[in-house]
Formats: sequence, structure tokens, C-alpha cells
Amino acid sequence: MKEPRIQCVCGFGCGSSLMLRMAVDDILKAEGLSARTFTGDVGTCLSNPCDVIFISRELGDRIEGRAEVPVVIIDNFMDNDEVREKILSYIESVQ
Repeated sequence: MKEPRIQCVCGFGCGSSLMLRMAVDDILKAEGLSARTFTGDVGTCLSNPCDVIFISRELGDRIEGRAEVPVVIIDNFMDNDEVREKILSYIESVQ
């Protein structure tokens, strides 16, 4: 299986999306999994090549239905249990 390209998105692509990306990277490393992760902003995320978009509920409502890849809604970027559950669920779904 190829490495999935995971885009972590926030309003401007450099604040909370970076925190989410770091959490995703930590979880993947702890689980012995690999993926290409990167950050993006809500205004341009649909044009960035990726396999999945991780995004907050508020911003996810703007892109759901328009994305050509799965959109995973994260209610609380600071909740590592939620992030872990959703990233592992996604990885399992594509294996």
C-alpha cells in the first residue's frame, strides 16, 4: 500500500493545522505507521493533492460535499484520543 497523503487543515494553514499535523505524526509513529502529512488552509485545501482531509467541524462544513477525498471532522484538535481514533479508523479503512 502506498503512503496516504494526509492534509491537516485550518483557516490559514499555519496555526492549529500544524498542531494537528504534529499530533497525527506522533500517533502514526507510535503505531508504527507512515503517511505523508502536510498542512493546508481552508481556502485552497481542495486543490491540494491528498488522500484525506482532517479539519475542524466549523471549517469542514465549508468543504464537505465539494471534496473529492474523504473529509474527517475533528471536533477537538487537542483531544489526542479523538485524533488517534479518527486517524487509525481512516488508515484501517484504506488498508
